[in-house]
Amino acid sequence: MRKTTLAGLALTGAAFLFGSTFVVVKSSVEAFPPLNFVAWRFLVGGVALALLALPKGVKLWRDAFASGVFLFLGYAFQTVGLTMTSASNSALITGLYVVITPLLASALARRAPDPWVSIGVMVAFVGTALLTMSDGLRLETGDLLTVGCAFAFSGHIVSLARFAPRHPVVSFTSAQILVTSLLAFGAAFWLEGIEVPTPEVLPGLLGTALAVSGGAYLLQIWAQTVVGASRTAVILALEPAFGVATAAVVLGERLTTAAWIGAGLIVGAIYVVIARTGETDVARAEAVTEAH
Repeated sequence: MRKTTLAGLALTGAAFLFGSTFVVVKSSVEAFPPLNFVAWRFLVGGVALALLALPKGVKLWRDAFASGVFLFLGYAFQTVGLTMTSASNSALITGLYVVITPLLASALARRAPDPWVSIGVMVAFVGTALLTMSDGLRLETGDLLTVGCAFAFSGHIVSLARFAPRHPVVSFTSAQILVTSLLAFGAAFWLEGIEVPTPEVLPGLLGTALAVSGGAYLLQIWAQTVVGASRTAVILALEPAFGVATAAVVLGERLTTAAWIGAGLIVGAIYVVIARTGETDVARAEAVTEAH
């Protein structure tokens, strides 16, 4: 089997693992406080990656903290949002970070966004409206929190474009994950109280911490060295589709006709932005982001 084919299969497997996370997390936070889940999940994942490459140095930890704040906000919004929305909606709305990121990067650089980005944003907005709005123009709280998650992940990717090239990928990522865990423990202590994971929640916690944050991420790193950042970003955009599929199979979630149209528009907008903008910040950072 050709190396590029194997890399493509590895990325497809990583996208599936990332997409299945939404179902696992939704089931887990029904029995365990969401911020506690984030804290323990990233503690385990961060320690596991640190065993592979121990993060060292003041500069590395300083940059990891700057990016880790966005990562914490993204996962906090996403996980709390999952207690109030479906896994399908969460997967699709989270995927909007691909559309938002180049728009945010253009705003920070004080330049006009690529026309394809503008088209993608408009298409994604219509898709999100069809997917999430019910009873007229009322946006559900869980969906609104997940929109906040997409913006936070976009901020994370833009920060990675600046900080990630300065450090070894695995050690920098493990530091970010540990920062996320620390911030989540602080938020959990304030809002929920610290709780120890129960046997009921351990499989989901360990699965997302090791198989997803560890295994899928390492597949992504290797494959990206073979096929490049742009192709990596395109294949990983399968994540929302896998999220919807696993939610349908495992949780029995079903989308209405309007929601299916909205889902198609969102996924289409993601591919338009990635395929038409080339090696932009989103394409370069996609291969090193932990925003899944």
